[in-house]
Amino acid sequence: MSDSNDSDSANVGAITLRLLTEGDLVAYKALRDAMLARHEQAFTSDAETERAREAASYRVRLHPQAGGKSLFTLGAWRGEQLVGALTCEHENRKKVQHIAHLIGMMVDDRFRGRGIGKRLLQQALALLRREPRLETVTLSVTAGNQSAIAVYRQAGFTRYGHLPRAIRLSDGRYYAKDLMSLDLRA
Repeated sequence: MSDSNDSDSANVGAITLRLLTEGDLVAYKALRDAMLARHEQAFTSDAETERAREAASYRVRLHPQAGGKSLFTLGAWRGEQLVGALTCEHENRKKVQHIAHLIGMMVDDRFRGRGIGKRLLQQALALLRREPRLETVTLSVTAGNQSAIAVYRQAGFTRYGHLPRAIRLSDGRYYAKDLMSLDLRA
């Protein structure tokens, strides 16, 4: 999944995409903690609560056998540094087994604008399309985050809903979320 021919490879080095393993949990927590602290309006989790968690608590995001709802968490690596991640969750309840959910898309600020989020999304969708029972994938994105919304739309996602005041920050500010979906069979 690596691509050493990225147009930005001279500037940042080759970015490799791979599924996270238990050995990656400390790097995942460090990236997540940094992103939650810097971009509180982008995530439903709060930085303070998540900072108090142990890295091992994210094990449930690795694969279904880890005890959570996650099918996988995909990471973007520059050498040994985790610079991006995206998690895919799946419901096991019979009536909604055909739906997956993308959560926690994040790219380190120093690597934004270089196509890493787009690559994470494309690879995640490719993995999801290999799952025969999956038909639909959903996500939520902070309304007004035009760069993220553009990446999702380019991948084929459409908005099916809008939740005003979806997030309330500690200072009382509210942010809306746009709800988006994609038909994996299309």
